[in-house]
Amino acid sequence: MKECSTKVQPIPEPVWLGLKLGLIPHFIITPKHGKETSHLPHFIQKMKAENMNPAVIKTFQHYYANVCNGADGMIGDNEITRINPVDLVQANQLAEFSKRGKKALNKAVMIVLNGGLGTSMGLDNAKSLIPVKSSRSFMEITINQASQQGVRLCFMNSFTTHRATLNFIAARNFSHPVMHFMQNKFPKILRDTLAPANWRQNPSLEWNPPGHGDIYTAMYASGTLGRLLDAGIKYAFISNADNLSGTLDESLLGYFVESKLPFMMEVSKRNPSDIKGGHIARRKDGRLVLREISQCPQNDLMNFQDILHHCFFNTNNIWIDLEELNKRIKNDGLIRLPMILNPKSLDPRKETSPPVYQIETAMGSAISLFEGARAVAVERDRFSPVKTCNDLLVLRSDRILLTHDSKLIPNPENKDETIHVQLDPKFYGKIDGFQKRFPFGTPSLTRCNSLTVEGDVRFERNVVLKGRVVICNKRKNQEIIKAGSIITGDLQFEPVPGHVLRGSKNRSINHKM
Repeated sequence: MKECSTKVQPIPEPVWLGLKLGLIPHFIITPKHGKETSHLPHFIQKMKAENMNPAVIKTFQHYYANVCNGADGMIGDNEITRINPVDLVQANQLAEFSKRGKKALNKAVMIVLNGGLGTSMGLDNAKSLIPVKSSRSFMEITINQASQQGVRLCFMNSFTTHRATLNFIAARNFSHPVMHFMQNKFPKILRDTLAPANWRQNPSLEWNPPGHGDIYTAMYASGTLGRLLDAGIKYAFISNADNLSGTLDESLLGYFVESKLPFMMEVSKRNPSDIKGGHIARRKDGRLVLREISQCPQNDLMNFQDILHHCFFNTNNIWIDLEELNKRIKNDGLIRLPMILNPKSLDPRKETSPPVYQIETAMGSAISLFEGARAVAVERDRFSPVKTCNDLLVLRSDRILLTHDSKLIPNPENKDETIHVQLDPKFYGKIDGFQKRFPFGTPSLTRCNSLTVEGDVRFERNVVLKGRVVICNKRKNQEIIKAGSIITGDLQFEPVPGHVLRGSKNRSINHKM
């Protein structure tokens, strides 16, 4: 086994765009060969002390060997070709398979990735437990979706969300049983020596989630895969807990079953907001491949961001044949997904803490492992994850309706298909501040195509926003949008004494008293 030293590379001019946009780390580090040594026994001992399954240890050992042999997980432009849109199956042309999909529901399972805490939104518990629609949480809506369709439901929790998830479901006594298994964890690797990281101040920080690509190993190691197969479950639909639009679509299931596919990924057209997301491409051997931005070499970054060149991104809605997955694991002993080598600080809150590598994988990258795997182009409305409080405002608003069968659909009264929301992160970036400023619910957004709020502003009930709205409070104190207000255009609260409101000439505000 070889130890890697590290080398800081100069950053080419095109990469500065990515740095400014926050797309890549502020330092680019790649491993190189070093002196002969092996810390592998220490890693194995550490993982065994945590009672980790041998399959998980074997998987980590595979990736650790790659790191020590100089692998960086990069996928260059010279290894792939762009996807031609005409080569993709269009989901809106698969309605004829709906009947076949309904017949296969008794052999299907919804697997939901439920490992996120939503720390970027100021949450300290499972993000899936916050209320999002009609006082219902992500999790409650998801459970109702599965119940309405009569399909099995299974959550992959992390060690930080597992207990809260079990308690939530036990307290509500849902009519259909829910399965669970836990995501694994990998030990962090010190960059300078490739030894296991040690952090006595907080030993939990010595470990990292290995990415949602761990789902395949976790399913197998936990026995969940075997239990599903024993119950006659053959087809799995996998999606993120915060993407309630990613439902088990019967026409897609029917197409997956009829085509006898081992693996299928839902992709959608990229727009400028998707330049961070992984895109789909084709390898030189003809197989499809997923490339994440952390796997893109510096010199290829501009091509990665070109949404006209790489047109489709991964929605992380995945379909997989569980029998084929089980066969592959038994034949190979593990799932060898493309590696993502993520340079981090050991303590993410302390940049001065030792630099480490985190080994991670992406669930969708399994598309390159299965011969005959396909990508299907879906409409954007199957991808509406909630990553920020901006997203949460849209989901809670009247732009999105919750149907009787717990599906989310666009409000037919929406004037525009999309809306851009930018709330001042100082006051709305965390969930507590966000909820204090919308104590009576969200404003009506059906006739709004853009909303920007700068400064501290609180909204009372039944506020209506129309068109392009910019609300700017330059005062030190919080300002209030009164109940029943209808706002069109710009609204400014100026700090000048004696000036209550000043807006642009296209501003209109009406107060219903």
